[in-house]
Amino acid sequence: MRTIQARGIVKGSVAGPALVCRKAFSFLGDVDMDTGVIIAKGHEHAGESIAGRVLIYPETKGSSGGCLVLMVLAKQQRQPAALVLMKEADPNIVEGAIVAGVAVVCSTQEDLLALVPSGAAVTVDGTAGTISF
Repeated sequence: MRTIQARGIVKGSVAGPALVCRKAFSFLGDVDMDTGVIIAKGHEHAGESIAGRVLIYPETKGSSGGCLVLMVLAKQQRQPAALVLMKEADPNIVEGAIVAGVAVVCSTQEDLLALVPSGAAVTVDGTAGTISF
């Protein structure tokens, strides 16, 4: 098992299968907030659910509505298990993750987009700021 250091943002230790998105990701517009399925046309994971997944992506794109989408997904128990961002975390996504109970780490020391394949078992510790796979 390999462990990569990152900046812990939202506490929590969770494990789940990775969903690696190579481009910036927006919860508002890219995800159906009723189902948790990626609906963005042309997205590499269109038709897949983010529920219970460790979502690994470069950075958040879009508006402040992403926090609302995370909160709605959490009410339906369809939120991701964790968010791992290569760059700094957007404050609006952090707010939504806190309310939704989603662990968040950012600013990883290595490029997880190149190291972790989608579907790999990943553990994220938002308190320690680590990602293990």
